[in-house]
Amino acid sequence: MGRLFFVMLLTFLTTEAFSQLPKINFVEFELENGLKVFLHQDNSVPVVAITVAYHVGSKNEKPDRTGFAHFFEHLMFEGSENIKRGEYFKYVQNAGGQLNAFTSFDKTVYYEVLPSNQLELGLWLESERMLHLKIDSVGVETQRGVVKEERKQSYENRPYGSVMEEIFKRAYKEHPYRWVPIGSAQYIDQAKLEEFIEFHNTFYVPNNAALCISGDINIDEAKELVKKYFGDIPRGKKEIYRPKIVEPPLGGEVRDVVYDNIQLPAVIIAYRIPAQGTPEYYALNVASTILSGGESSRLYKEIVDRKKIALQVGAFPFSLEDPGIYMVFSIASMGKTPEELENAIDEEIEKFKNEPISDKELEKAMNQIEKDFAEQTSSNLSKAMALTNYYLFFGDANLINTEFERYKKITKEDVQKAAKNFLNKDNRVILYYLPKAKKQG
Repeated sequence: MGRLFFVMLLTFLTTEAFSQLPKINFVEFELENGLKVFLHQDNSVPVVAITVAYHVGSKNEKPDRTGFAHFFEHLMFEGSENIKRGEYFKYVQNAGGQLNAFTSFDKTVYYEVLPSNQLELGLWLESERMLHLKIDSVGVETQRGVVKEERKQSYENRPYGSVMEEIFKRAYKEHPYRWVPIGSAQYIDQAKLEEFIEFHNTFYVPNNAALCISGDINIDEAKELVKKYFGDIPRGKKEIYRPKIVEPPLGGEVRDVVYDNIQLPAVIIAYRIPAQGTPEYYALNVASTILSGGESSRLYKEIVDRKKIALQVGAFPFSLEDPGIYMVFSIASMGKTPEELENAIDEEIEKFKNEPISDKELEKAMNQIEKDFAEQTSSNLSKAMALTNYYLFFGDANLINTEFERYKKITKEDVQKAAKNFLNKDNRVILYYLPKAKKQG
């Protein structure tokens, strides 16, 4: 189960990162209601991907109503004025497609992958979600139960499942990143129907969204279909809450112990770092590749292979719109203590900060990053998600073609400087995850 969680965590962290190979040609335009639209034509296979990304995540919630964005991820599959309850999935599956959604700290994304002759179906479904969503007591009560069960399965009953929640609530005291997207079941239970309607009318509006169609399309025909299904949706009139909270410095190392249903101890370290898109963020991405990018990386070779202190170890920055964290996650080998594991990680971090990075290491890291970017824009769905992501958070969808240039400007000195500035003990949260059997009293 430890390895499964580790793989899932890596998957979560890499869903935001896309880049530029090969060159992605696209058309962009904006409807009068503020909906931003991106069209990418690729007629190589008769498939089309549709994504609608809303610029709303858990950081847009109130402290006493956490979990609303994730709740809407579920609620918006309930049905609309023209789609019966539970039929979203039937429409897509009967058409030979697939659909899903996810919520992060900063955004919520819905998507369909369909045969290209079903493009109009997908656009109708998404326009119904935006304009005619049915929010009633039956749907709300149904999804309250679904969300609470998901929390139990993903966070409370899964080994190491609470890592994100435990880390973020200690790394932040004022910023809404202090709670994770799953939120609190207590607040979802307390919320009234009117509050859910208000949340939808505020955030799930065309001027707070980006739509992308990627795949086997004709650009002019796709434009007309977008206008047909989304052009008449009214622009949202409510003020969209964007937190301007600047989290103060951590002010010293935060240490704690979490007892969990696990067999092997884990050590989780989280350093506070700048937001995505900053030079330091790119430098720390390069650092994570050198430190933990595969079995030939520094942390893996030293701690897993040579010393055999850990079964798994990885280091990765979170892609967050506001200043985020750089996490080191590690699971101890049988018979090894968390103290031994922490000391081994600290030793490698200090070496990284103070001993020269070789040209070969930097070149290898850049090659790996470029390869990963190429793979992550190889499907119509990943290209659609990338285009909307770059627009929402950077205001420039063409970063899909140019972001790797930012990496190419990073020097060994930049990487080491970022590590020295941020990977410090007075700027981190460190948690020991221990088996519940070890808890005294």
